[in-house]
Amino acid sequence: MTIELIAIDLDGTLLTPEKKISAKVKKTIEIAKTKGIKIVLCTGRPLPGVFPILEALNLQEEGDYVITYNGALVQQSQNGKAISHHTLNFESFLEIEEMSRQIGIHCHAIDEKHIYTANKDISPFSVRESFLVNMPIRYRTIEEMDPTLVISKMMMIDEPDLLDAAIVKLPKSFHDKYTILKSEPFYLEVLNKAASKGQALKDLAQILDIPKENIMAIGDNENDIDMIEYAGMGVAMGNAIASVKEICDYVTDTNEYDGVATAIETIAFENISIDSYSK
Repeated sequence: MTIELIAIDLDGTLLTPEKKISAKVKKTIEIAKTKGIKIVLCTGRPLPGVFPILEALNLQEEGDYVITYNGALVQQSQNGKAISHHTLNFESFLEIEEMSRQIGIHCHAIDEKHIYTANKDISPFSVRESFLVNMPIRYRTIEEMDPTLVISKMMMIDEPDLLDAAIVKLPKSFHDKYTILKSEPFYLEVLNKAASKGQALKDLAQILDIPKENIMAIGDNENDIDMIEYAGMGVAMGNAIASVKEICDYVTDTNEYDGVATAIETIAFENISIDSYSK
């Protein structure tokens, strides 16, 4: 099968540990575009946090797409127009915020412009996220929150040991109602049940009329799993967590050693049958 679309996670995958794009990865993606392969960045970040990367990789042209908020939003990267958007309503915001307080964890919500937190002691991880995605933080009490806000995702955030201890306290009903996934040791993301990277990739593939057998997905963390499972060729980074490596078709190099470039060169450029890599 010929690879027509490559879905690539950002942090821990496309980006080096220093949050940079290596020269080799950049060049390889440029070559992939000249071969007609569609490159789609798939990230937990909102669009403002992806702009510099899209620009650096020349992925803001007509026909380019980006998957943001861990699959809650699929957009045209040229103009930000939404192709699909699975949001959380105000009732869900209240429920998720209250749950975070019950299990003793900080929490914030993100729309398309701001990060909102009702925690007066603003978490340093909210501050980290603000810098990472280029979005300002707004402290609002529950009473001050605008009930008409369109929330793309919420995040429960804290030190890894505190977060892990809190996660086990979440009731099954909460998992049944929302998509819940860990994107970093200190981030637990809560989304609309219809939102995930895998579902977003499936929706985009159907719009573009690209069969999943001709799609490669590359990732490293829990939030990449259903995307990797959906793609005909699922690739785990060398630095990926064990559960990602267990379900992938191919393990590439780490993000420190140009793993994305290695995967593209080895599989997409060589036009090797996906069947030859099947588990």
